[in-house]
Amino acid sequence: MILHIDMDAFYASVEQRDDPGLRGKPVVVGGTSTQRGVVAAASYEARKFNVFSAMPIRTAIQRCPDLVLVRTRMDVYAGISKKIREIFHRYTPLVEPLSLDEAFLDVTGSEALFGPAVKIGREIQQAIFDELELHASVGVAPNKFLAKVASGHAKPRGFTVVDPDGVHAFLDPLSISKIWGVGKRAEEKLGRLGIYNVSQLRRIDLQRLTQAIGNSSANHLHALAWGRDHRKVVPDREAKSISHETTFRSDVSDMEVLKAVLLRLTEQVARRLRRHSRFGSTVTLKVRFNDFQTIARSATLKTPTDSTQQLWEATRDLLLRRTRIEQPVRLVGMGVSSLSSTRTRQLELFGDDHDRDAQVDQTTDSILDRFGKGAIRRGTTLDKQP
Repeated sequence: MILHIDMDAFYASVEQRDDPGLRGKPVVVGGTSTQRGVVAAASYEARKFNVFSAMPIRTAIQRCPDLVLVRTRMDVYAGISKKIREIFHRYTPLVEPLSLDEAFLDVTGSEALFGPAVKIGREIQQAIFDELELHASVGVAPNKFLAKVASGHAKPRGFTVVDPDGVHAFLDPLSISKIWGVGKRAEEKLGRLGIYNVSQLRRIDLQRLTQAIGNSSANHLHALAWGRDHRKVVPDREAKSISHETTFRSDVSDMEVLKAVLLRLTEQVARRLRRHSRFGSTVTLKVRFNDFQTIARSATLKTPTDSTQQLWEATRDLLLRRTRIEQPVRLVGMGVSSLSSTRTRQLELFGDDHDRDAQVDQTTDSILDRFGKGAIRRGTTLDKQP
């Protein structure tokens, strides 16, 4: 069985935990009203005003004038994320982080030692609250797709179990928007076919669906509607690539928003590489537009790296110079592949400035791991655009 554990409004909840004066108030993390920043996280009080992550700060303020703005503290969130992962690893080595605040866990081989998957999930959820004073939602299911849908089914503080014999009973009533990759544009296309929930998607003729949205998307959505997902939980240390992506609640056309979100994703990927002593030489940018068209742009670096600065420069170049953003964007992501355990390279005549970047990253990580929140912060953060 697979667990998907997703922290509830993670960044905002950390800020409300650390500052009791913020509790019960609409809080967003991600900058100040004078900056062209984006919302990194929104508290549940802010979400009542239709304020969500990846939204421009200026839009969030328009929707909620009483919004409380808090600067991003990535060093703090990364330190807490490490403690959360330590709790996960008490139960299984098969942990696949998706970001700082969510991960898949394969507990199939752990049940003989710790009991059923449901019991393990309950214990992890309680341990996170007891030790860190934070809440998480948990999905327990036979595969990754179902576990992820389940974890979001009853947020916050949710705990949803999908039994192998009850997959269709769980999925069928759900809106098609609950399926990965289905945004507003896809909902409109499927709606014209009379498809509004998963049951209808599961029963539609596959050829008719293919004609409407294309072969690749049709096969993907049809498989998920049947609850099929054969992907394994792959720990970072075994992964052939490491990536993060974000699906926007509303399509995005603002380039500053896209850059800000990609910077945050790059920081998370780089930190995962360093945590597992891995180096990558291929950087890939993924963009999905609102018409379901998905493109990928890749660049091969001269030297394998785990440097945040190098990875961000490559990602930014792919976005600004090699990608035409001519329509609203539904999803962005970045990843690193061609992983190795060493930084083999040719010697350069005038030295390698990238070595200095890597040393800065390693020193920063060491300080954060030892001293935790507030000890040091990167000059280029989510609320400071490049």
